[in-house]
Amino acid sequence: MSMSTDESRELLVEGVQELYYTEQQLVDALDDVAQETEDDNAAQGFSQHREETQEHVERLETVFEKLDEQPREREDPVLDAMIEEHDAFAGDNDGEVLDRYNISAGQKIEHYEIAAYGNVTSLAGKLGEDEAADLLEENLREEEQALDELSQAGEQFDRQQIAGD
Repeated sequence: MSMSTDESRELLVEGVQELYYTEQQLVDALDDVAQETEDDNAAQGFSQHREETQEHVERLETVFEKLDEQPREREDPVLDAMIEEHDAFAGDNDGEVLDRYNISAGQKIEHYEIAAYGNVTSLAGKLGEDEAADLLEENLREEEQALDELSQAGEQFDRQQIAGD
């Protein structure tokens, strides 16, 4: 049994709504993470990604426009749980352990966003929503770049900690 065009479109719109919610939540969360991170390189990376995330929000608003939809959020309990987990850990830890945790949590969230963007980008393309697909693809590529940068930051952080032991 195959999905109808209407069902596919509904899935696309709901996916974009979840990403819109996700990116807006991350704008605030990245600001907090950047401030609590003591490692200058990691803190700067989180600040830069916050600015990029704000651009993702704006790009998603354009995607809604291309789809003739009003920008609307759809809550994402998975993201909410990841933020809640981070807040609990940050409440009990600080310093280097929190810095490393923040890098790891950032990687988890990037993997999650990459999967979500991959799905909606593919759907948009299959539905002939080429302009929306191009915008979503741009966000996807930037999320992949952010994951690469976080992975490098984690490796560098670990090397510094091992050298310091």
